[in-house]
Amino acid sequence: MADLKTLGAEAKAWPFAEARSILKRTGGNTPDKGYVLFETGYGPSGLPHIGTFGEVVRTTMVRRAFEAVSDIPTKLFAFSDDMDGLRKVPDNVPQQEMMGEHLGKPLTSVPDPFGTHDSFGAHNNARLQAFLDAFGFDYEFKSATECYTSGRFDETLLQILELYDAITGVIKPTLGEERRATYSPFLPVCPKTGRVLLAKIVETKADAGTVVYEDEDGSLVETPVTGGHCKLQWKADWAMRWTALSVDYEMSGKDLIDSVRLSGRICHILGGKPPEGFTYELFLDENGEKISKSRGNGLSVEEWLEYATPESLALYMYNSPKKAKRLYFDAIPRHVDDYLTHLEKYHNQDDGAQLENPAWHIHNGAPPQPEGHVTFGLLLNLVSVCNSEDPAVIWGFITRYALDAKPETAPILDQLVTYAIAYYRDFVKPNKSYRTPTDMERAALEDLVAALGGLPADADAETIQTKVYEVGKRHDFENLRDWFKALYEVLLGQSQGPRFGSFVALYGKEESVGLISRVLAGKSAAAE
Repeated sequence: MADLKTLGAEAKAWPFAEARSILKRTGGNTPDKGYVLFETGYGPSGLPHIGTFGEVVRTTMVRRAFEAVSDIPTKLFAFSDDMDGLRKVPDNVPQQEMMGEHLGKPLTSVPDPFGTHDSFGAHNNARLQAFLDAFGFDYEFKSATECYTSGRFDETLLQILELYDAITGVIKPTLGEERRATYSPFLPVCPKTGRVLLAKIVETKADAGTVVYEDEDGSLVETPVTGGHCKLQWKADWAMRWTALSVDYEMSGKDLIDSVRLSGRICHILGGKPPEGFTYELFLDENGEKISKSRGNGLSVEEWLEYATPESLALYMYNSPKKAKRLYFDAIPRHVDDYLTHLEKYHNQDDGAQLENPAWHIHNGAPPQPEGHVTFGLLLNLVSVCNSEDPAVIWGFITRYALDAKPETAPILDQLVTYAIAYYRDFVKPNKSYRTPTDMERAALEDLVAALGGLPADADAETIQTKVYEVGKRHDFENLRDWFKALYEVLLGQSQGPRFGSFVALYGKEESVGLISRVLAGKSAAAE
């Protein structure tokens, strides 16, 4: 490999562009804290979803690119805002009534409705960490509750108290008249109810390190701003964290552009330097609506990983981060095959081109060797016509098609077989709709049976594909797309499909002839 620093200085891939901006920030020198700090934030008010994890995946890609162009040590903090008060009960959790009794309390003080952890916050934090661990991320988990209560934020909290007027002066102009009158960056945690209070602060005592607030019953209560007795409202909280931890890089969604700007101003007031940032577009569900943790729309991490590899999910995150993308089940097969294509190309590329290949970023610069046997799309159609959910049956066809392929020596393909069976069962099979061929299509299918029968037993996919083309050209289709569409709709029960020659080679010439013959005999193409 040529010198990574030299290649990375020119690489156009977006993680390298971000890495260069961080290197410029440091001036090429190690920060006083001894490392460059990357941070990702997570609000555990609902069950984790892919949008949250996308930020971690992408930030890690930038971190690896930075490590390729610099010798400065790095760390990644996965920070959970788990001291936020529970504002509403998420739609997709059990024990709704019980949860409702704890509205307003920090998420780490709300009982876990699933009964597996000490709190709802802890449950969702565990879900986040399980995902990060499954990807093999190198990170340190940070809990807002722990940072507040341990005193780690105390020094910066006292700074905010001293600079109270200047900081409120940043936020108040952005608020409505009524909210402006009562706004304070400090939210006291009520010692009686345990709730995070949106209370009016009537006095600040910087020398004492306390604030006096009006309690819900109208009484005045004095409380320290340190030690977890208060937490900060969002924009001030973000700025405080940037300052207290000396964060160098944090990306965020398009919906937080204004928050980034205001938090940056507060960070400057505190004497800190806002981190370098990257604004990514939001994920949308199949209806084009923003994915929400509380609504649970869109895909969950577990759902994607039930039907496809983690690498395909990482590719989805890598691609076009500044473009709004729909995230639903139909995206899975394409990203599986696109990943396989990138992996196949990688090892034949020069050093510079490899840094532009998503596989480099997905595998932290060390992609595995490709197997190059069968695409996911082909596997889906093979499962479809085999009418079997037994991997051994599917492998029986694969080993005949690719003689050197075995589950023991092709672990990627072995995974894909399992994924294809699950995806077909849940998404393809329920939507299959076979139709009978027209008279013209029937004539073409009869011709195809004869053409396939005349091929040698060991005819490869390219030879078969050429023969399928020749048959289509001999009949009166307006264009060959109509011929292939007819093959898919009549034989596979769908309007699109794989390269047909490859499908026949995989399924078997005799088996394919049998499939077509069943249709010509007036029987359904659906396997019996």
